Amino acid sequence: MSPLTDRIALVTGASRGIGYATALALARAGAHVVAVARTVGGLEELDDAVRKAGSSATLVPLDMRDYDGFYRLASALNERYQRLDVLVGNAAVAGQRSPLDHVMPAAWDEAMAVNVTANWHLIRAMDGLLRRSVAGRAVFLTSGAATNARAYAGPYSVSKAALNALARTYAAETSSTPVRVNLFNPGPTRTRMRAAVMPGEDPLTLPTPDEVAEKILDLCLPNCAETGKLYDFYAKKFLDFIPPA
Repeated sequence: MSPLTDRIALVTGASRGIGYATALALARAGAHVVAVARTVGGLEELDDAVRKAGSSATLVPLDMRDYDGFYRLASALNERYQRLDVLVGNAAVAGQRSPLDHVMPAAWDEAMAVNVTANWHLIRAMDGLLRRSVAGRAVFLTSGAATNARAYAGPYSVSKAALNALARTYAAETSSTPVRVNLFNPGPTRTRMRAAVMPGEDPLTLPTPDEVAEKILDLCLPNCAETGKLYDFYAKKFLDFIPPA
């Protein structure tokens, strides 16, 4: 039997890149995938791939700033499954690359809304469902930029630092439950977002989303006992541990 047979897994930003690859990896492991993204065409392509893998998906076209949509989705999941086994918070925006004093307020607000506030709403909406799972797993994708801030990437760096604190807080609050919460840093990966912010980089030197997704999958399995940690794909290990409160 596949390790995630009969499990329900929600992935945001599932229409391309790491989110797409992670959703497909979860499907191949037996999960029914709830795929959330803005791009309908990408979701439909994922659905075809999931079916070929012998699994099934529910497609949810949803902008990450439509916070009410998360609560509608949680209600639907509760009505149909009464639980959620896996939550992967992957969707993000790179934000405006500019000196802080030149960042437009709308660009700053978008980075915070998508990279931080949306994940808080996801936690708020899905926490009860995760706690009803015998092995609820939540993984939030972060970045080295959260601790290694660089010039002209302020909105992204600040939002990822806030995401780290959000996930660690959630891990501490669920440490005595069956829920396990971790952060995952994929590092430079062959994605469209990476190409947009690093146009001079040779993408063929970078790992593919499929390679990264295989390790994210490990953090979603019932036998993953870690919580409150950050796994770095390049280092191939957990880099820190936040002890339970």
